[in-house]
Amino acid sequence: MTFSRRHFLTTATAGMAGLGLKSSPKAPDAALGALGGKPVRTKPFPSWPVIQSSDESAWTEVLRRKKWGRGNGSYGRLFDETWAKTLGAKHCLAVANGTSALYISLKALGIGPGDEVLVPPYTFIATINVVLANSALPVFVDTDPETFQIDAGKIEAAITPRTRCILPVHLGGSSAEMDKILAVARKHSLPVIEDACQAHLAEWNHQKVSTLGELGCFSFQASKNLNSGEGGAIITQREDLIEYCESFHNNGRGFKPVQSKFAYDNTGFNLRITEFQAALLLAQLTRLEEQSRVREENARYLTSRLNEIPGIRPARMYAGCTRNAYHLYMFRYDKNHFAGVSRARFLEAMRAEGIPCSGGYTPLNKEPFLAQTLNSRGFRAIYSSQELAGYAERNQCPANDRLCEEAVWLTQTMLLGPREDMDQIIEAVRKIHAGAALLRS
Repeated sequence: MTFSRRHFLTTATAGMAGLGLKSSPKAPDAALGALGGKPVRTKPFPSWPVIQSSDESAWTEVLRRKKWGRGNGSYGRLFDETWAKTLGAKHCLAVANGTSALYISLKALGIGPGDEVLVPPYTFIATINVVLANSALPVFVDTDPETFQIDAGKIEAAITPRTRCILPVHLGGSSAEMDKILAVARKHSLPVIEDACQAHLAEWNHQKVSTLGELGCFSFQASKNLNSGEGGAIITQREDLIEYCESFHNNGRGFKPVQSKFAYDNTGFNLRITEFQAALLLAQLTRLEEQSRVREENARYLTSRLNEIPGIRPARMYAGCTRNAYHLYMFRYDKNHFAGVSRARFLEAMRAEGIPCSGGYTPLNKEPFLAQTLNSRGFRAIYSSQELAGYAERNQCPANDRLCEEAVWLTQTMLLGPREDMDQIIEAVRKIHAGAALLRS
């Protein structure tokens, strides 16, 4: 009889199980799914969104009222008030999407041609697109790979006389290091816009993120922890800013009664939320706290167990982050502890074990679209050839480059299931760690 290495490992594992020798939470089956073995998990993780009868009744009520557009006394206004109260903010304005929230916020601060906005390179493209859409330059501040957040210690060195705003992102639902960011902002008299699009109910020192800077922005896109398919919101404590945002998002008309039906405060666009979206958000909001608690509990357990596996380093939270929304569960993968198996192969192996995961973002500062935009006629009319020629060198982010090669993401829906689901994620990683040499060969 011919004995392969896989046969030997499978037999040995079975023998150890018979003796009661197994690791916690479960001894990994050595026959890897990627090599034809039985996967750790065969059923799907919880689906999203979670729908209850209240969602249907809210939607149906809007439908039957036949008032689908936003107006005073509407679901849109009720959501503004409810979300502001939930966050401890004075003002909220629900808008079409998270990108709209960011774009309007930059407009409210007067960001425009010739200005620079400090941004992280590890974020969704919308954070950068809104800066470019305002004809301003995004200036990238390198990432802290331990936390996946913008490195607050490197912000001050990136400030120039043209810097007009700092735009940190609370990536994945954890908080950027806001004490340091706000201190630098105060020192240089710079406003802060918080991109909290992934950070619903997250906190910095027990204060909800989005309420610490001049403005904060949320997304309610289909994957988000609070979801209406599309939607967004702007948060601020300042009356002057919310009045501008209300006007700009409503074609320059605002919410205040005017003498003429077509009187305008200023320029603007139609970036309004619909009554259908607002009604869904109010229904979904009733479940957000409980869902957030489940994610937090599962994430704590997952971190405690993954920390035991060599080569797996869960994203660290800053001491001031008193609540993580866990829109993403992120960790770094070190192939040197997995027999040199590449991250791409590790991701394939995880999926073969029934655990969906991804490698996350690529370096935004190196994306081709950025060079194409800066080389456009409009930008060449605003910025000198010297400025544009030195842009790429100025925006090198070596720590972020490394992170983009090591990151692994699990989505928020995977944290909504029972403890058994977390044990299966852990089991899959342990199984791949134990069989890494076979993967490489």
